[in-house]
Amino acid sequence: MAKPLHGVRVLDLCRVIAGPWSAQNLADLGAEVIKVERPGAGDDSRNWGAPFIKDRQGRDSAFTSYFTGVNRGKKSVTLDFSKPEGRDLLKRLAATSDVLLENYRTGTLPRQGLGYEDLKAVNPRLIYCSVTGFGQTGPYAWDPGYDIVFQGMSGFMSITGEPDGKPGAGPQKTGVSIVDVLGGLYATIAVLGALAHRHNSGEGQYIDIGLLDVGIASLVSMTHLYLASGVPPKRQGNAHPTVVPYQVFETRDGQIIVAVLTDRHFVKLCEILGRPELAEDQRFTSVGDRNIHRTELIPMLEPLFRRRTSSAWFSMLREAEVPCGPINDIAQAFADPHVRHRGMRVEIPHPEIGTIPVVANPIRYSATPVDYRIPPPLLGQHNREVYRGLLGLSDEDLERLTASRVL
Repeated sequence: MAKPLHGVRVLDLCRVIAGPWSAQNLADLGAEVIKVERPGAGDDSRNWGAPFIKDRQGRDSAFTSYFTGVNRGKKSVTLDFSKPEGRDLLKRLAATSDVLLENYRTGTLPRQGLGYEDLKAVNPRLIYCSVTGFGQTGPYAWDPGYDIVFQGMSGFMSITGEPDGKPGAGPQKTGVSIVDVLGGLYATIAVLGALAHRHNSGEGQYIDIGLLDVGIASLVSMTHLYLASGVPPKRQGNAHPTVVPYQVFETRDGQIIVAVLTDRHFVKLCEILGRPELAEDQRFTSVGDRNIHRTELIPMLEPLFRRRTSSAWFSMLREAEVPCGPINDIAQAFADPHVRHRGMRVEIPHPEIGTIPVVANPIRYSATPVDYRIPPPLLGQHNREVYRGLLGLSDEDLERLTASRVL
């Protein structure tokens, strides 16, 4: 059965994570994604070094882990659109496309005659999505930036890390480029909405995604705690600012996460811990009461968790349907029987190196499931297919453009 985005062509002019992540999601949903890269160099993440994906003989291949994580399902063409012939070719590609994704610094493509208004002139139905650090307007619009900058400026780091006065206290970034990831998802959502609008109206449009905006929007409850109270939330380590107990506890041999959001769960937790009377204590009977008296409750619970191992608590709490979980490293996460059952690791066949391991898309359609047939592309792998098949260039054209480094 045809995929949800079958027949949609996307030009991916993006590099690194946020933009390529969005384009990969569109590819997973069935779009034809043509990744446009610099001749001889390609996407920056092709050259970020180890670890490389291993080939059949266990040797390093041409694929870095960074690149393979966000570029499956795409075709790669090379094109230097700083040159007149390159700009003409990009316009011809845009004229045959539905969506263009780019994450160049604000103003870069318009200066080259490749902005939205320029390409709208050749394709009024084009959806043109720009993913930049600070968006297209405002005093920082022209500034460069990377994920850690947006985590710091948005407030993400102010609520991440141990609270003041504890060992290791201080603002922390998340362990993944979370604003880039969320920016890619917001861009995907925006493109899907624009495709629906075009279906109804016949019109394309411009989309402006600023990663600082994304960072602030993605704080969700934390921003609304501030908007409601006027007081910015503080770092709580692994604890929750309003729900108790919702944190990590030390066990006999490690740690366990317990997340009690309801009074019913708290009653069950107290029974399992052998202290059912705590659930009847007036200080702890409701979510609000437990928050007010957290400094009294948590020291009562901590020694109880040290009596058993993490696996024992996990088994007992799961059986009682109290939300809980271990703290896995990534190897342990992939080894987890539930994760294995869900098929979150996928091996995509590759004709040259054997297989390329990737992480499955968490979207599970019943009628049009995501498949994993197209591995991340080699640089310029699809030049002949795209330029000959789509634009009608001859072999002589391809040889001349390659020799002049346009391709």
